[in-house]
Amino acid sequence: MATAVAPGEGSVAIVRLSGPEAEAIATALFVAPGGQVWESHRVLYGHVCDPASGERVDEALLLLMRAPRSFTRETVVEFHCHGGLICVQRVLELALAAGARRALPGEFSQRAFLNGRLDLTRAEAVSELVTARSRRAAQLAMAGLDGGLQQRIAALRERLLDQLAELEARVDFEDDLPPLDGVAVAEALGAVQAELQALVRDGERGQLLREGLRVAIVGRPNVGKSSLLNRLSRRERAIVTDLPGTTRDLVESELVLQGVPLTLLDTAGIRSTDDRVEQLGIERSRAALRSADVVLLLFDLAAGWRPDDQQLRQAVPDGVPLLVVGNKADQLASGVAPAPEADVCVSALNGSGHAQLETALLRCCGHGDAQGLQVALNRRQRDLAAAAAASLQASLGAAREQLPWDFWTIDLRAAVRSLGEITGEEVSEAVLDRVFSRFCIGK
Repeated sequence: MATAVAPGEGSVAIVRLSGPEAEAIATALFVAPGGQVWESHRVLYGHVCDPASGERVDEALLLLMRAPRSFTRETVVEFHCHGGLICVQRVLELALAAGARRALPGEFSQRAFLNGRLDLTRAEAVSELVTARSRRAAQLAMAGLDGGLQQRIAALRERLLDQLAELEARVDFEDDLPPLDGVAVAEALGAVQAELQALVRDGERGQLLREGLRVAIVGRPNVGKSSLLNRLSRRERAIVTDLPGTTRDLVESELVLQGVPLTLLDTAGIRSTDDRVEQLGIERSRAALRSADVVLLLFDLAAGWRPDDQQLRQAVPDGVPLLVVGNKADQLASGVAPAPEADVCVSALNGSGHAQLETALLRCCGHGDAQGLQVALNRRQRDLAAAAAASLQASLGAAREQLPWDFWTIDLRAAVRSLGEITGEEVSEAVLDRVFSRFCIGK
């Protein structure tokens, strides 16, 4: 099945087959009335029927795409059935009974890669486009799908291959060739290394747009954490009362701010208590504090900055961005200055300061660094690019020590292999299985 299937959730469901027997299975199951011609890239109308009994299972459309003009470069057939559960499940069962087998996660994309339809960066971009949580993440995925990333990596790899060819020629035939300018070679390798390091940094920033961040809202009881979560998420997710200790468990809310997916965690107020249930909630709050990408520390402006607030501030792990927000600005007397500890002052009740809070939160998340990205490496690609840069650093070390040419080539070959693994030019079966296993079924 190539579409999500649930009762009453969709009007159309697709069962997709790929392989040399796809058309034969289709002709065994599909009856197209009126002498319709079975041509490639032509939609047929008819019924899916059980070959054993002749029973009509569903009224459907059939799309035939003969090899090599398909996504997988194999013959592909799609049954466009009615949505829901029963019809599409029966069509799938008939296809399996006719000789098909269930596709593995990502197997259609894997076949497209193995048949030369996609390089590995484009295949991964397909998965990233399907799972994108924001428009900017989808734009980055489309840039990868259009080949922007593959072209940059392939160009860098070609430059390294040019230098490797020159070096290896000197290893074997130095007496028959003109002298090689080692300084120029080192400069060329250093330029590629700098570009790879820039790609790694861009990938780290792109991770913000692709994966989003977990933002933990922490603070003493009854400072307005749940109200703030409801205000930011623009819906009532958390119970709000004047009683301290109302929130007993983590409440999550997902939203997208200016293209950045954020998961807000409303935590139980941290305080000393004999209530066992509240103690469990507080322990989860401390765990959320330790695991968050960003911490938003909320305190009560009307009550002022207290020692408990300072203790929470000191509990934020080193290296985790912290935004201190003063709430209940509406309760401050006219002319009273807010506490100097506050980075932003808001009122979760009436929404004042909300725009400034969003801007400060995005800045704290590193949103500005992620703007303007054209392509961004994913985690796998980033690790390989970093490995290639490290290999070039080792090769440059051999250059500085004026070692023989063959010492230069050892790490240069490793860099070329790492870049080839990004695009799939040099990749093992185990790596392919790991990459495509993350895909959804039917993709």
